[in-house]
Amino acid sequence: GQKPYFHCPRINGQKTTLPGGLVDMRNRFDLQLELLNRDLIEMGALCERALSVIARVLQSGDLTLLEEVNKLEEEIDHMESEIEQLCLRLLLQQQPVARDLRLISAALKMITDMERIGDQTQDIADILKIGSLQPAESSTLIEMAQATMKMVTGSVDAYVQKDLVLTDEVFQSDDEVDRLFLEEREALIANIAANPQSGGAALDQLMIAKYFERIGDHAVNIANWVRFSVTGKHGRDA
Repeated sequence: GQKPYFHCPRINGQKTTLPGGLVDMRNRFDLQLELLNRDLIEMGALCERALSVIARVLQSGDLTLLEEVNKLEEEIDHMESEIEQLCLRLLLQQQPVARDLRLISAALKMITDMERIGDQTQDIADILKIGSLQPAESSTLIEMAQATMKMVTGSVDAYVQKDLVLTDEVFQSDDEVDRLFLEEREALIANIAANPQSGGAALDQLMIAKYFERIGDHAVNIANWVRFSVTGKHGRDA
């Protein structure tokens, strides 16, 4: 005889009447995206804390504080691994749509930059441990530390809030960090010319300033990936 007709409810976007079907899958996916956001905020906060320790050391000269940078850098590395695994699970298990795919791929790029920020903050700590820099010897370096802290926080906040205005603020702060680097470099060149015996400390200062400039560049990279996650285009003009 004729086979009975079974009605199959039409799937339309994220809506379905199938119990335990796409609605539940989407809900689980959204929960995992929220977890991704929280993890990114935590990783960004670790970077900010590491930079704040460097700023305190530059102001006080208390090198014992640098042990905290070592611990924070290890935590940052661990967070990178955790977030990478979460992103890969989302990609493999959930088959995300285009916009979600942009969010996840941007997150994978961002954690690479945050891990590099952790590494370069550790590099600054290593210079301070063995160098001859005196507390508050360079107010410019302290300004650079504070500016890069703000950039890292702003770039991660921009991702979570999907706020392109915050990315513009990161770009503006990077221009300021670049200006401070050039100012510091010129001052150090003049100082070495006038006091050749100060060359060692001046070189330490220049290397630290260069690391801060690179950290600013990584924050800009994060902001660019935020713009990609929102608009599908990469860069300041997106």
